[in-house]
Amino acid sequence: QVQLVESGGGLVQAGGSLRLSCAASGRTLSNYAMAWFRQAPGKEREFVAAISWNVVLVDYAESVKGRFTVSRDNAKNTVYLQMNSLKPEDTAVYYCAAGRVLGGTTRAYDSWGQGTLVTVSS
Repeated sequence: QVQLVESGGGLVQAGGSLRLSCAASGRTLSNYAMAWFRQAPGKEREFVAAISWNVVLVDYAESVKGRFTVSRDNAKNTVYLQMNSLKPEDTAVYYCAAGRVLGGTTRAYDSWGQGTLVTVSS
């Protein structure tokens, strides 16, 4: 498994932006599909975005399309999530995950970070 550490969360006003980073150690990320999930209080963890190892395939949840952008820098072993036009309903703990196959469910990924909290105030 690969070790993942998220950063970049914080408090932002509605309409603002944040950039999350996910740094990997232990193994190179270039062999993995990467994804971002989020979990709001009292809710299940939900898919946000995913990107294939070669950046050919990218997928987003409908709720974030047009506002969030997932990217990766395999040379830096890092994945990013640029979040624009944030809404209060985006408030959640955001997790990055690594897996062998690109997917939209938690079952597709076997390595997870500890999460970073994003709070969007209205």
